[in-house]
Amino acid sequence: MGVRHAVVAGGGIGGLTAAVALSRRGWRVTVCERAAALTGIGAGIVLAPNALRALESIGLGPALSAGEPLTGALGLRTPGGAWLSRTGAAASRYGVPARAVHRGFLIDALAAALPPGALRLGVSVGGVDEAAEGAVVVRTSAGELRADAVVAADGLRSALRGQLFPRHPGPRHAGETGWRAVLSGAGLPALPAAETWGRGERFGIVPLADGRVYVYATAVAGPGTRPADHRAELVRRFGAWHDPIPALLDRLDRREPDPVTVLHHDVHELAEPLPRFHSGRVALLGDAAHAMTPNLGQGGCQAIEDAVVLAHLLAGGTGVPAALAAYTEARLGRTTRISRRSRRMGDLARLSHPLAVSVRNFAVRATPSAVTARGLDTLLGWQPPPGPDPAPGSARAPSRSVDAKEEQ
Repeated sequence: MGVRHAVVAGGGIGGLTAAVALSRRGWRVTVCERAAALTGIGAGIVLAPNALRALESIGLGPALSAGEPLTGALGLRTPGGAWLSRTGAAASRYGVPARAVHRGFLIDALAAALPPGALRLGVSVGGVDEAAEGAVVVRTSAGELRADAVVAADGLRSALRGQLFPRHPGPRHAGETGWRAVLSGAGLPALPAAETWGRGERFGIVPLADGRVYVYATAVAGPGTRPADHRAELVRRFGAWHDPIPALLDRLDRREPDPVTVLHHDVHELAEPLPRFHSGRVALLGDAAHAMTPNLGQGGCQAIEDAVVLAHLLAGGTGVPAALAAYTEARLGRTTRISRRSRRMGDLARLSHPLAVSVRNFAVRATPSAVTARGLDTLLGWQPPPGPDPAPGSARAPSRSVDAKEEQ
């Protein structure tokens, strides 16, 4: 048998991770990304221990080691600054500290790990067709490609998901709108990573490994809500909240030397799970398979998990259809549970009635930190399947079965 070929639709975090993992398993890969350039799109992302282990298992640990990891306690606060809960640093419990990086940094690191010529920019994937001799034909804006397997990593509004599962209702608005920005950290004291919950509003602060600060905010709003001035809207909603939120909001007006871009988006999810994550020789991955709300910070992390599990199974001795069926078996249950858990967390955070907020805050305060930490074990304690030989200097985490049972 010759070298097998995989076409990856989408050059985001999940698609690029899958392409790197497959190439290191001996596959030839072609990544079709519709954007004309891979730029620093987006804001920050927290690479939790489960995602870092997955990346280390395919030899990408050294590429992500620059800067400082997240240290100290993480927590929830009230708008007045009181702590509702604080959880110890992940390194002491999971053996590796979480790292918060700019998405552009992660995309660059993944793209640099691709084989030469694997990435095709400005090329979109419109659909797939069955072909003879156990292959598929991928229809792209630059012509047809023949592949042994296709990875649909084309995001929330995946064209390939729509072709494979035309009766699925697709994305649903989650009841919130959100803002994100990356600010200079110059002159600021050391900041703990924390999220502040108000009445139907949230504000998050995450120090990035490069010294900058990632901030995000959400508010209950209907779909299509578009304030005329995002900076003014954030100040109106959060300007009287505890320090350092007002100081961070002041930096949104900075124009020089690094102008700040405020990203605004509605929050969507695939509220109804797909019946499976594959069809024939096509596998769905990341947001195309299980777009979830950001309340647990696991959307990108789960896409990374998907990618390394998929590559592991496709490198096995079974044929592609059997490997993809095993991929569904390994990933559908876990991602569905995490998506539902994230939705429940969002339901709590969106509470706005004063009595409901008081009860919620009391319940959070009353929950022992040890119970909170144990609740994270099924998220952060996940271990990747065995990877190919990692790059020199990278760590390999111990393996466990990719379909291990998890707590509900």
